[in-house]
Amino acid sequence: MNQVTRYSPLDDLFRGFFVKPMDFPSGMPTQQIKVDVKEQPDAYLVHAELPGAKKEDIHVEIEGNQVSIRSEVKQEKDVKDGERVLRSERYFGQVSRAFQLPYELDEGQSTASFKDGVLELKLAKKVAQPASKRLNIE
Repeated sequence: MNQVTRYSPLDDLFRGFFVKPMDFPSGMPTQQIKVDVKEQPDAYLVHAELPGAKKEDIHVEIEGNQVSIRSEVKQEKDVKDGERVLRSERYFGQVSRAFQLPYELDEGQSTASFKDGVLELKLAKKVAQPASKRLNIE
């Protein structure tokens, strides 16, 4: 004999609320670096959010017009005696982001700085070299 049970979201809400801390879905999306890109006449200005990352753990690679940013965020163990962690929602692990820009980049003239969890890149545009020079015949 089949039994039919009626689903009630309130039952799940109160069951989790009074017995244990709220349980959120385990399939949280993977973290991705959020970036803002602005174009200037001679360069691109990129701001990338990397909260919790250290400057030594950030790697930026430029190849042509492709930019790759990757970093590792490490978990700090700061639990004191008598404390118990009920929930930790901060992300720890590797994050990366790659994107293309319309113009080739000059990695020799580009700069990077990191302050307050924000990576700032000033990516210089490569000066276009003329393909060939036309000679005038006299």
